[in-house]
Amino acid sequence: MVQYKFKVGETVDFLPGASDANIPYGKYKIQRQMPSENRELQYRVKHVTDGHERVISESRLISRSGVLGS
Repeated sequence: MVQYKFKVGETVDFLPGASDANIPYGKYKIQRQMPSENRELQYRVKHVTDGHERVISESRLISRSGVLGS
């Protein structure tokens, strides 16, 4: 059974890599858990500020629990 790290409705931070220059970092809300396309779990997320939705791999997301101002 697949174990997702984040739940729908949870707010997370996105950490862009070198190939993610056009995607803003910051707070995103998990909209949906997506099936894996390449063994890495993915999520449909919505940027809290600009409202754009994207599909982002779990490895690019971190929990906001314990982050001040979250």
